[in-house]
Amino acid sequence: MSTKRKLRDIIGIIKDKASIIKANLSTQRAVSSIQVLVIRATTHATSSPPRNHRISAIISAGDHSLPAIYACNEAIMDRLHGTRNPYVALKCLFIFHNIMAKGSLLYKDHVSFFPSSGGHNSLNLSGFYDKSDVETRQLSSWVRWYADVLERNMITSRALGSYISPSSRLSINFDKITGLKEHIGFSNFVTEMESLVCMVEGICEAPESQYCQKIDLVHEIMILIAEDYRSTQYHLMIRLVELADRVSRLSYLDLSELILYLKRLEGCRKKLNELFIRRKNDLFWEMVSQKKMEIENVKYERERQSFLLWNVDENSAELTRSSQRFAGKTQQLILFAAA
Repeated sequence: MSTKRKLRDIIGIIKDKASIIKANLSTQRAVSSIQVLVIRATTHATSSPPRNHRISAIISAGDHSLPAIYACNEAIMDRLHGTRNPYVALKCLFIFHNIMAKGSLLYKDHVSFFPSSGGHNSLNLSGFYDKSDVETRQLSSWVRWYADVLERNMITSRALGSYISPSSRLSINFDKITGLKEHIGFSNFVTEMESLVCMVEGICEAPESQYCQKIDLVHEIMILIAEDYRSTQYHLMIRLVELADRVSRLSYLDLSELILYLKRLEGCRKKLNELFIRRKNDLFWEMVSQKKMEIENVKYERERQSFLLWNVDENSAELTRSSQRFAGKTQQLILFAAA
């Protein structure tokens, strides 16, 4: 370990201790205790993920009342936006992700943000960058990507009306899918498909760094992301099965958009197989390909029928013009004969 790295770690430990002392000096004991929980779970000192009992303590602290939820959310966000250390930032995002996965519905609702409906984007970390060394520069790209995936997660959850998280782990079988089809609103069908595909595309933008993937914290993050991908697949399969009943009622524009979304989804397959080697699902990709082909056939048939109708209309118009020209010439002959 370089001298520079050792010095940075020592400074990080001092910062953590100073933050704990500052929190303990607060007169609001309930809030300060939550702040201490967050600090202890997101230390500078180690590249290991927060321990399970610390994550559970933060989730439990915010599961009881709105003031506690606000305090937890504020403590995590203050810690996240107050650091330039990628390990601390990743730990904050990891805790946030665990809340989305395991917290109560009330907890999830109050930590979620929805920019599309005017909410504040608390996870806007597009400018996060620590240039201290090669490792921190690589980890900074993981911070930016992870924050973006969590943002897409919550925007997609908003579109679906249900959360994309490991808590929605349901075994994918066609009986369950058929039973859930009726709950999908027809008017939002195409929008939901777009949101789900955007979620998958966000996951595929994971940084390429093989070194960072060997870090325990990054490894644990990818386990949670894999569960989110599994849940996203589940929601996509519900809608792909539903297409069989809806495709004939979709407009030409909707058909064109769905074909585009499914092509974009197919473009993610290689990257997803690389990221999640143990989660290959050939049945899912066969379904995507089959449904795309069915939609393309329906679209082609619509175009063919429109072309035939256009030809009929054009022929009718030409026949009418010919009849009018013939009638005009006949009238001229009659007038000439009369003269």
